This record gives sequence, structure tokens and C-alpha cells, in this order.
Amino acid sequence: MKNKTTAARKSAKRTLSRWQSFKRLTLLTLMGGSLLCTLSAAVVIGIYSNLAKDYDLTKLGQMPERTIVMDYKGEVLGRMHGENRIIVPLSEVSPWFVKALLAREDSRFYDHGGVDLIGVVRAAVRNLKDMRIVQGASTLTMQLARNSYPDLNDRSIHRKLVEMMLARRIEKACTKEQIIEHYANRIFYGPGIYGVQRASQVLFGKHASQLNLSEAAMIAGIIRSPVRFSPFRNYEGAIKERDTVLKRMLETKVITAEEELTARYADIALHAQPAFQSQGGYALDAVRRDLDLILEEHEIEDGGLQVFTTLNLDLQTAAEDAVEKRLASVEKLRGYSHPTKADFDKTWDGSQEITSTPYLQAALMMLDNQTGAILALVGGRDYRHSKYNRAMQGDRQIGSTVKPFVYAAGIAAGFLPGTYINDAPIQRGEIDEADPGWSPQNSDGKFLGLATLNDGLVQSRNTMTVRLGNYAGLDRVTALLTNAGFVKPPRTPQIFIGNLGGNPRQLTSAISIFPNQGIRRRPFLIDRIIDKAGNVLYQTPVLESEVITSSVAHLMRLILAQVLDRGTGAAVRSEHGFKEPGGGKTGTTNDYKDAWFAGYTDRVTCGVWVGLDKPQTIIEGGYGGTLSLPIWADVMKKAVELGYKTEVPKVLLPLTSVSLCRVSSQLATDGCGRAGTAYQDSLPYDLVPQSFCIEHQGHASPRQPTAAPPARRGLFDHIRGWFR
Repeated sequence: MKNKTTAARKSAKRTLSRWQSFKRLTLLTLMGGSLLCTLSAAVVIGIYSNLAKDYDLTKLGQMPERTIVMDYKGEVLGRMHGENRIIVPLSEVSPWFVKALLAREDSRFYDHGGVDLIGVVRAAVRNLKDMRIVQGASTLTMQLARNSYPDLNDRSIHRKLVEMMLARRIEKACTKEQIIEHYANRIFYGPGIYGVQRASQVLFGKHASQLNLSEAAMIAGIIRSPVRFSPFRNYEGAIKERDTVLKRMLETKVITAEEELTARYADIALHAQPAFQSQGGYALDAVRRDLDLILEEHEIEDGGLQVFTTLNLDLQTAAEDAVEKRLASVEKLRGYSHPTKADFDKTWDGSQEITSTPYLQAALMMLDNQTGAILALVGGRDYRHSKYNRAMQGDRQIGSTVKPFVYAAGIAAGFLPGTYINDAPIQRGEIDEADPGWSPQNSDGKFLGLATLNDGLVQSRNTMTVRLGNYAGLDRVTALLTNAGFVKPPRTPQIFIGNLGGNPRQLTSAISIFPNQGIRRRPFLIDRIIDKAGNVLYQTPVLESEVITSSVAHLMRLILAQVLDRGTGAAVRSEHGFKEPGGGKTGTTNDYKDAWFAGYTDRVTCGVWVGLDKPQTIIEGGYGGTLSLPIWADVMKKAVELGYKTEVPKVLLPLTSVSLCRVSSQLATDGCGRAGTAYQDSLPYDLVPQSFCIEHQGHASPRQPTAAPPARRGLFDHIRGWFR
């Protein structure tokens, strides 16, 4: 018995010893495992904390947003490029939205340092229970990290660990308010919509600061699936998400039961605005093209720039209104037989963009003479119908608006405003490099005989212009036109009376040489570009070149002023009430297919074209002075009203009073007086002839400059030969 008891005791001791050994082993294993897990966790944390250091935290606030395009005063014309986002500070976001956002996405936001451990455990338990991923544990800070860096968009464990460590780093570097602000501005709200400000504008037509509780809850509710729950596509789904957010806000005690009830039964009034609004029409299209030339592609697409254009929004609006008003009036005239814009509007369904419209069109360009800055640009009547910019891309015959350049070439060749030119039929073979039978007529079908160069331009006489161009020489005329900004003209005398393609941009820039003392300043639309940091990225320089001398420009201004006072543009004074000193020229092509007017004051120059996209007669008698001049007058009067007034003219050149001969363009002699061809004029000193007339050495009958040259060559014939 005693032996049995002893044996039992020994067995119990051995069992106890084994159990104690097992406990010690288990404890050691657990301690070792814990230590190993701790060491592993420390290693993982160390590794991923180090990886998180590679991310530049300054990019948190660097979000692509649309480039803002403004007029010269800072008035917004439109937006382009970049993401459709408007960044706003948190102070300009409704507090209701902030509360709704945190209740929905991260109710313990102010209690964690970037990673919500309670949320992690809760999500793990839920996912284990359902044996699938049904719940995440991303805090607002983790979501911001993922949304800010594209490489964190995959669903791997590696990405999640980097995201967590990066979130902790963000929390140390940013305040809670900064994190909310960055997040609110980054949120994706569906195709082409980013940030709470644009979402508020697109959904409710209001600023983010004006959101009420019900609206704020809806915007917060659809964040997780903005396409699926868009109120425009799934209104009931959006309301359900709103109610879920309101319930969560009540549970987290950020709103009262009364506020929750009121918001849940509030009517949601959607005031849909297009995600991408029509952005400024033809002018903004021109800005886009210029940006492509100025900036690198990545600079454009990143957006967020401030583009200050040279446009004056008041003038731009006035120009667009003038074009529509005047063309609508033309469409009501008896004899106008083409479709009207109003008729086209009734049949156009908005689904198809066309290049060529069937109704009457116009284009306009206005420049600041001092710089070449474009103040107004109209490329057509309706950008919705056709995006073809007739002001800058068109190429139509410019008609008689070419004549000032022919006359300037003639004056540069030695002819003077008082010189006689014969307004008579062109004789066979008279014009160099022309078809022998070419004999253009005057628009009125009449011939005036001998008339001064001055009257030839004021009355827009074709035969006189052709003769003067022939005397000046085709080379001189084409060189002047090219230097003035036209694409190299065809080598034919037909260019003397308008067989030359051009558009309002080219013509307006070219004719500005006359108020600019012979200087052409390159037209430009973008004044400066400012980046997100406020640095000037680009500034357009004023580029200029001399096309004609200041002396020639002076005489041309005197002649072109008479076009407005008593010539083909006189209606601007008598009918349209434009009183400012200035000059200009009408232009009409064959069969009234194109109507032009280009003119200036000392401050601005403006060119207007009217016509049909497919060239055809606009209306019988549709001259430039009838169709284009009224538009020009309306816009120029607005320019004067806005302060672009003519300054007191200054005599920029020393003038010399001389006696001249109307036949030879030389200094007059007694013979010229006896012949009745002498006259007094004041000329810039460098245009004063250096020789006396040899045409009238006691002769009483002058030899006409336009007749076929006789055997004996006079000075007039020598001048002609010098400039061939």
C-alpha cells in the first residue's frame, strides 16, 4: 500500500513537472512569437515608414484645375484645360458639408493620427465574419493619400501599408483642417467634375459655401459612387444616400433630431449646370491655339494657369451684339433671298456642328494701335453652329480695301496726292504683266477723265488704281502687301483692285500702319500667363516693323480721312453719327459676294467682313459701306465711349509748303502755272521733289500720264521706269 502511494506521488510529480515544462515552453513560445511579431511589425513599420518618406507632401495641395482665361481687366472669359475643378479654401465651404463628410467617411477623424485602429479591428472582424472584403478601414487621411498619388491606386497589401504610413506622416505635417480642405477639393464627382465647389455648382447652381444641410448630405453621400448615385441619373438612389448620411450625423450627434428630420423631408432643387460650359466661343478658341504655340503640352494640360488676354470684355460684347443686330436687319431687307439665322435655329437640333452655315455671316477684329493687342474678336454669329473662325482662318477676296496699299506704294514711288491720273478705260496692252485684253471697269460704270490721286482713292476708282499700281510697279506693291502681313500675293496686276485673299485679322493689322506712322505691330491675343505660384510664365512682347515711311503714312492718313468725310465711307458720318477723326476704306468684291470695311482712329483699328460662307451674292447693292460699315460704326462708338478717344493730333513731321505740278509730280515752274497744273501743298521734307517739272517749258497743253508713251520720254516716264 505504501509502495502504491509512493508510486502515485512520483507519477503526480512527473505529470506536474511535464505540465510546468509545457507551460514554460508555451509561455516561451508565446513570448518568442510576440517578440518575433513585434520585431516583424517594427521591421515592417520601419520599411514602410521609410517608403512613405519618398512622397512629396507638397503635392497634396497641387491639384490640376482649369486654366482661367480673363480679359485685360481680370474679368473671367472662361476656363479651359486641366481638370474641371475650382479650388476653394475650407472657410468657403459650408460647415454642413464638413460635418456630413466626417460622419460618412471618418467619424473619429479628430481622434486618430492617420490610422484608426478601432476601425481596422472592426473591419477585420466584419470581413472575417463574411469571409470577403465588405468593409474597409481607410480614414479620410488615408483616402487623401491614395487620391493624391496615382501609384497608390492598386488594391495590394503593399499599397495599403504604404498608404497607412503615409497617412501618419501627413497627420504630422498638416493640420486637420488642411487635410479636410485638400480632400474636399480633390473629390471625384463624376466625369469632368472634381471638388466640392464644382459639384455644388453643377448640381445646385450655387457656391459651396451656400450648401444647406440636405444638399451637403447628398453631396457627401454620393462620394463613394458618384456615377451610380448621380441625382441626374438616379435621383432616388441619391436621396437614399443623403438619408444614410443624415442618420449617421444624428448617431454621431453632430446634428439634432429636429435638424435631421427637417433635412430629410426638405425638397432637393437641382439646378443643373453643364459640367463644361461653353467657354467664350471664337475668342477662347483662339486663346487655345495660341497656348499650344507658347507652352509645353504638360504645362497646358496641368491647368491651373491664369491667362490674361488683351480682350476688352465690354468691347467684345459690343462687337458680338453689333454683328447680330446689323445682320438680322440685313436679313429683313427686301431682296434678301438667303436663309436667315432665325430660320436655321428652328431646324438645328444641336447635335451636329457644321463648318459652313447657310445664313449671313460676319467677322470682326479690333486692335490697339499702340501695341497690336487684340481688343475684340468675332469669328461668326453663333459658335454653337460653327466653330470656324472667320476672323482668323477665313480667306476671302478683300476687294477695294487693298487700294490704300496700292496708293501708298504709288506715293513711295514718287507720286503725290495732287497728281493727275486718268480715269479712263484701260487700253489694250497698257498694263504690264496683265492679259492684253484686261480692262477693269469702275463700279458705277463711268469714267471721270483726269482726276487727282487723292480723289482716285476717296472715290475708289478702279482704273486709276490700276494705272497707279502699274506706275509704282508690281514688285513694289506685292512687297508692301507682304510686309503689311498678307500672305504673299499672287503676281498679277489684278491684286491692285482686290484679287487678293485675306481675313479680318490680316486686313486690320495691315491698315493699322497708317495711324501708326508706317509701323506694323504684330497682333497678339495673350498678354501674360501666370502659374499657380503667381509667377509670370510668359509675357508677350510688342513686335513691330516699318512697312512704309512715316511721311508716306502721313499723306495716306490725310487721304483716308476724306474717305469718311466725303467718300465711299461718308455714311459713317451722315447716317451712323461717328464723329471721331479717323480714316478707312470700304471694299466690295464682284457680284457683291464680300463686303468689307477697315478703318481706324489714332487709338484703335477695326476691320469687318460680311458675307456668306459659300461665296454668292449677298444682296444686290450690298456694298461694304452698306453692310459692314454700320457694324464698324457701332463698335467704334463703343470704343470711344470706353475711353479709346482720339488724342489731339500732333504734327510729328516737319512740313514744307511747296508749289507742285499735277502732271509730273515735280516742283512747279512758270510753265506749269500757265498750263493751270500748278498747286500748293505741304509735304514732309523727304517727299519734296528734288527736280523741277520739265513737262511745261512754255507748253500750254500737258501730256497726260496715262496715255501710251510717245517717242520722247519725259520725267514722268522715267519715274515709271525706275520702279518697274
